[in-house]
Amino acid sequence: MSIKKTIIGNALLNIPWEDKPAGCKDIIWRSAKNPIIRRDHIPSSNSIFNSAVVPFKGKFAGVFRCDDKTRRMIIHRGFSDDGVKWNIDHKPIEFKTDIDETGFGKKFVYGYDPRVVFIEDRYWVTWCNFFHGPTIGVAYTFDFEEFHQIENAYLPFNRNGVLFPRKINDKYVMLSRPSDNGHTPFGEIFISQSPDMVYWGEHRHVMAPLQSWEHLKIGAGPIPIETTEGWLLIYHGVLLSCNGYVYSMSAAILDIDEPWKVKYRCKSYLLNPRELYEMVGDVPNVTFPCASLQDAETGRITIYYGAADTVTCLAYTQVDELIDYIKNNSVVSK
Repeated sequence: MSIKKTIIGNALLNIPWEDKPAGCKDIIWRSAKNPIIRRDHIPSSNSIFNSAVVPFKGKFAGVFRCDDKTRRMIIHRGFSDDGVKWNIDHKPIEFKTDIDETGFGKKFVYGYDPRVVFIEDRYWVTWCNFFHGPTIGVAYTFDFEEFHQIENAYLPFNRNGVLFPRKINDKYVMLSRPSDNGHTPFGEIFISQSPDMVYWGEHRHVMAPLQSWEHLKIGAGPIPIETTEGWLLIYHGVLLSCNGYVYSMSAAILDIDEPWKVKYRCKSYLLNPRELYEMVGDVPNVTFPCASLQDAETGRITIYYGAADTVTCLAYTQVDELIDYIKNNSVVSK
C-alpha cells in the first residue's frame, strides 16, 4: 500500500514528534514538554522566543532571538541533536560585512524574530533589523560558523520577512508586512521578488485581516511548506481586546506558481493562548509561530512558536488533516 505524499520535500524522520493526545480534537496540538527553551536558558538571556530552526547535517541548527538582561534584541546560533534540547551559544552572532561607515544599509543594529531557510547552496537568515526604523535584515551562512550580512531588503518600515524555500519563476520570493515605527496597529501580508537577494520589487498584496481573531493585523510565520495543494502558509493574527493584544496562529494555502493568490484560508485560529506559559510573560497572550520542520514521508509537521514573548514552545500537526481542515473551513473560494 503506497503512502500519500502531500509534502514536496525530503524525508526528515528525526523531527520532534508527539502523537495527538487521546480525545484531542484540535488540528494543531501542543508538546507536553513545553516550554522547550526557557527564558534563562543561557546566562545573559531575559527571554528566548520567536526563533528559527532548520535541518543541519542530520541534526538541527537554528538562530534564536535572545533578548538580554539590558533588553537588547540580539540573535544567537544554536544546535540540537533532537530539535528539543538545545545548546545555544552564549555569545551573539557576529555578522561579517564589507561596509564602510556610510554603508548603513548593511549594518546590524538589532535583531528580532529571525527566520532561516536553505536555498540552493546556503542558509539564508532574515530578521527585523534597523534602518531609520524597522526593516528586514538579510544574511547567509554555509556552516553556521560564519554569517555574512548583505543589504537590508526594504526601506523602513517592515517586519516579518519570510523567504520561500526555493526560487519561483527563477526569482527569490519573500513575504513581509509593511508597518510603522511602533507597535504597529495595522498590518497586511505582501510579497516581493528579487533576482539576486539585493534588489526587491514586483510587490503584490497577499492577504488582509478578515476575522475578529485577526482584525488588527496579520503576518507570515514559518517558511512556507511546498505541498501538492500549493504553498502551506502558517501565519499569525492579532486581536486587540479590552485586555490588550492577543496573538493566535492559523494557516492558508497559496498558489504554487503565483503565491500572491490565496487558494484557501482558514477562517478560525488553529492555536491561541491557553496555557499559562502563553498567557503570562513579558507580553501576555502570545502564540507566535516562527519555524517549522516537516517530514515528507509521514506528513508530520512540527511548529516552533514563541509564547508570551518569553519562552520557546513546540506544537504539532499532520499535513493532510491540516489541509483538509483549511479547505473545509475556508473564507476564500477556489
